[in-house]
Amino acid sequence: MSGKRAIVFANGELKHPEWALEQIRASDLLVAADGGLNHLLKLGLIPQYLVGDLDSVTPQQVDEMRAKGCKVEQFPVDKDQTDLELALLRAIVEEPEMVLVFGALGGRIDQELANLSLLLMPELIDTNVRILSESEQIFLIISAKEIQGEPGDRISLLPWGGPAVGVSTQGLKYPLEFETLTPDRSRGVSNVMLEETAQVSVESGSLLCIFSPQGKHSEK
Repeated sequence: MSGKRAIVFANGELKHPEWALEQIRASDLLVAADGGLNHLLKLGLIPQYLVGDLDSVTPQQVDEMRAKGCKVEQFPVDKDQTDLELALLRAIVEEPEMVLVFGALGGRIDQELANLSLLLMPELIDTNVRILSESEQIFLIISAKEIQGEPGDRISLLPWGGPAVGVSTQGLKYPLEFETLTPDRSRGVSNVMLEETAQVSVESGSLLCIFSPQGKHSEK
């Protein structure tokens, strides 16, 4: 996949950092959201930006990053945004076509839900933003999306931020045809790809798509 990309590392779980390293290109913009810096350092990488209140890194690490050319944007601990939100806002200023987020899942459930909700940020709507783990790719569908995968890959479609109206799919085992998905029902969970591509469209509202490859797919 070509185009300018930004890679954002949050301070959540990253059980096998070397897997994330396989997804990164030399040309990618790297942004650390506070303690996400520790994931990058384990990989031997220096981000272009370190953003957040910096309560999860040491002053020595901050000084080292500055000395190595990293731009540090420090915010007060008492702030209205999470470190990941600030890092995403920094990344989007660089106008990437795609943003990949690592370390946004696992740990505290409140942080995890907040991280997923950030996909609804108006600043991100026109950019392909994906939250990645070794087993999942999570992204928002606003109008329509073609999903690349393999037969047998699992797809869950969750209404996000309210009901999703007029949801239709092609290439999935359990088709949806102009249906309304609501947050108080589980319809849309655990569908299965029948082909290498699937199409999902929604007339109004948003869908959180959780794509779980059963083989090995990457964004590189």
